[in-house]
This record gives sequence, structure tokens and C-alpha cells, in this order.
Amino acid sequence: MRRRAVPLFLTGASVLISGLVLIAFLGGYRLNLTPSEPLGIWRIEELKRPVAVGDLVFVCPPETSAIVEARVLGYLRRGLCAGGFAPLIKRVAALPGQHVDITDHVAIDGRSLPASTVRDRDGEGRPITPDPGGIVPPHHLFLHSSFASSYDSRYFGPVPDSGLLGLARPVFTFNQ
Repeated sequence: MRRRAVPLFLTGASVLISGLVLIAFLGGYRLNLTPSEPLGIWRIEELKRPVAVGDLVFVCPPETSAIVEARVLGYLRRGLCAGGFAPLIKRVAALPGQHVDITDHVAIDGRSLPASTVRDRDGEGRPITPDPGGIVPPHHLFLHSSFASSYDSRYFGPVPDSGLLGLARPVFTFNQ
């Protein structure tokens, strides 16, 4: 009798944990394992107003060549967005019609964006090409993270706002 108890317990525990994970996922909860924002549990909150500069958002990246290359190089994780990418947590730095200059840092409408150093090499010494900048097109967002090694719109350019999932709200995070 005892021999059967352990496998039954493990099966039951696995089913229970899987069910809890599914409920959390369907409830908009996500686990952040990248250092662009604090590690931990986050929630996608519905955006009930137009997106604004400064909003911290979840967004599915588009399947562009820069994003596909970023996945191959290990900058982005696998997930449930189109193309198999995980949603990104980034701050909205510029909206359609705003001018983005990218040199050794980012300036938006002539104002320097804090913590926006543009690197020419990634953390492993591989060359990394910045986006050329320009006017943010209609229905696009320019995203930024103050984390020094963040892979954001400095490198992949503005993203379509159709990928916007909602505001990113920390639930239980670990300070870095």
C-alpha cells in the first residue's frame, strides 16, 4: 500500500501545481526572469486609457529580423507571443510622432533619455547594431529600460502598439 502512495501523491501534487500555474497565467500573472525589471511575479493590468510616456507595459515583440536575431543570440526568452517570444516588460519612452535620435545615447524630441547609453557590443563582446532612430510611426511605441544591458528599442526600433498587452504591475519582486 505504501509503495503506491508516493506515486499517487506526486501525481496529485503535479496536477495541483499545473492547475495553479494555469489559473495564474489566465489571470494575467507572469514570471519575470530577466534583469530589465526586478525579478519575480508580475501581473498584466488592462490599460483603460491611451498609453502614455512613462507607462511600464507588457508588450509582445513583433517578428522582425532584429527580434528573431535577438532570440537566436539569447537576448529574448521563449514564450507565448506570436513567433514564440516571451512578452517584454519595458517603459514607454516615446509615442507616435515623437523624434528619436540615437547616437551614443538616446534623445527624444531633443531631450536626453536618462540611462540610455547605446552600446556597440553586447555583454559577450559581440557587435550590436543600434536602431537608426527617427520619427516614431503611427501605432508604434519606442520602449526603454534603464537597465544598462537591456535589449530595447535602442536596438530593435519602435514596436507596433498592437502587441501591447497592458500595464506591468509588480506583485512579488526581488530588488536587484
